Amino acid sequence: MGAGVQDWNFAGMGLLEGLTLIAARAAATILAVPRPELATREKPDASPVTAADNASEAVILDGLGRLMPGIPVISEETTAGRPTGPLRGRWLIVDPLDGTREFLAQLDEYVVNIALVEDGVPIAGVVAAPARNQLWRGDAGRGAERLVLAGQKTGNPVPVRTRRWPQTHPRVLVSRSHLDPATDAYVDRLIQPEKVACGSALKFCLLAEGAADLYPRLGPTSEWDVAAGHAVLAAAGGTVRWPDGEPLRYGAADFRIPGFVAMGDPDAR
Repeated sequence: MGAGVQDWNFAGMGLLEGLTLIAARAAATILAVPRPELATREKPDASPVTAADNASEAVILDGLGRLMPGIPVISEETTAGRPTGPLRGRWLIVDPLDGTREFLAQLDEYVVNIALVEDGVPIAGVVAAPARNQLWRGDAGRGAERLVLAGQKTGNPVPVRTRRWPQTHPRVLVSRSHLDPATDAYVDRLIQPEKVACGSALKFCLLAEGAADLYPRLGPTSEWDVAAGHAVLAAAGGTVRWPDGEPLRYGAADFRIPGFVAMGDPDAR
């Protein structure tokens, strides 16, 4: 299901456009895998993986190898359980199908994540939502956009921006599959929050386009679950920090993140 040599043509494309093309093709690849052929199995951490995860990863790794040859790529299905960090300099990090549980439940909340990290900071990222026909992208120099995803193509880019913290009823996004007691307690300390469960890095994109205000996750996760959404949210005006308020950085030896707080309004307290 991967793209052939003749199918990749990055001539004249900027970096973000190239990452967008790769994510769009990965999204189309996920949708093309027949449900009876998903061949679902459990990984050592008890999380599911399917033929769609693997097919998407193959497309992404092929495309990134052609777009940015020689740049290290960390990807969930090839790296999980086999740490190769810490990393410095410039490198790519990928989750080829973030939200596999939601995908298997036939919800529309799963995504494809691709990010470019430089000196610990995600400077460009793309998040594609195949079942929603949407793609978000952003980099520090040009802001963030939402695009229509149609097969392997994208179009109709619309600039997106985070919103100011509301005076009442902040909309708080929490993990559908991994809500932990510490996060639950954190949200309950807010004044009249509207709590909304959602899967995958889609939550960062909803913050980026001003559809929500806060996404806390105080339990552990992996860098490939966060980096692309972080890049989109930061480009849209938001922030992702450690729970103690320090900026979140990437490239740890095991690519694990013990927790974070993502906010649309960086001045909110």
